Amino acid sequence: MRALTWQGLQDVRVEEVPDPVLQEPTDAIVRVTSTAICGSDLHLYNVLKPYLSPGDVLGHEFMGVVEEVGSGVQNLSVGDRVVVPFNISCGHCWMCERGLFAQCETTQNVQQDKGASLFGFSSLYGSVPGGQAERVRVPHADFGPVRLPQEHSDERFLYLSDILPTAWQGVEYADVPEGGTLAVLGLGPVGQLAVRAAKHRGIERVIGVDLVPDRLTKAAAAGAEVVDLQGVKDVAETLRELTDGRGPDSVLDAVGMEAHGNPVSEKVIAGASRLPGPLARTAIEKAGIDRLAALTTAISAVRRGGTVSISGVYGGMADPLPMMQMFDKGIALRMGQCHVRRWTDELLDIARQPDDVLGLEQLATHRVSLEDAPEMYDTFMNKDDGCLKVVLTP
Repeated sequence: MRALTWQGLQDVRVEEVPDPVLQEPTDAIVRVTSTAICGSDLHLYNVLKPYLSPGDVLGHEFMGVVEEVGSGVQNLSVGDRVVVPFNISCGHCWMCERGLFAQCETTQNVQQDKGASLFGFSSLYGSVPGGQAERVRVPHADFGPVRLPQEHSDERFLYLSDILPTAWQGVEYADVPEGGTLAVLGLGPVGQLAVRAAKHRGIERVIGVDLVPDRLTKAAAAGAEVVDLQGVKDVAETLRELTDGRGPDSVLDAVGMEAHGNPVSEKVIAGASRLPGPLARTAIEKAGIDRLAALTTAISAVRRGGTVSISGVYGGMADPLPMMQMFDKGIALRMGQCHVRRWTDELLDIARQPDDVLGLEQLATHRVSLEDAPEMYDTFMNKDDGCLKVVLTP
């Protein structure tokens, strides 16, 4: 079959790889009908080289049609249309019983001191072949895949695999009080869906912050006030000015380690990713840092006693944080990998509504063949051609 494979730093290629086969009774084989490039894929493309091997199949946002099921899978049948959560969880362990599916103890990567295994996301999370491919072996298919109705396009449901529940959890974690204000930092795919989710949930005032004109325009069309990062000297001060001098009640960081604004840390990160494997892993695990511009802005901007919700991925182990400011302001922090299956039933009900209330079918800006994926990684990374979200068809 054809699949997108990692070959090196900023080097991905579509190649022939072996077809997946059932390995456990709870496996299924899914023929992929749509898959997407996620901002988290750029971490693999740019930073996490030490944890990848040439030939690894990438991709963790995908949906398709069930082609085979193991003997232990009773909830799916051949021909079912499904979307597959990016984290692999069993549904019955101690963590899963508490809705903490991203920490599933059955698939937890104990040797790496990491949570549940993820599709297409390096040896840190199980080295499970991903979904930017024609077919995928889906472990724990007796719990993870979400059965879909036959009506509506793939794009109405594809984002249930990751970015829609990630945005929804980010808004949930933000704990915006009644009548309060939510600021969303970063208006990429997750930020756009966070704005739409917040408005859908009845949060009247949402302020979106970004530096890409097209993204600001989309957020404004969804009902957000917008702040152009390039038009202000101090984002946190601007957000305070817009909220009676206090700051927003809640700030959602939808950027993570891809933040702009710190050229020194960018050089350190780039240097570490180019070291030989063992040295690079040691550097990342013991002294790794992130680009923290978005997070420090969130901490500075949020009002005293407010909440900072972090949906953007961070990976540093030696990040300097303004602990005095955080303690003095008495802020709450909520963060973590999305517990996708915790939100999918509720979100499926919303996604299947006839009027597409979250604008899911309009989110993608680029729809191309899987064969075009290497070019689209560059386009997405550089935000060229108004690129917000890429959907690939195998």
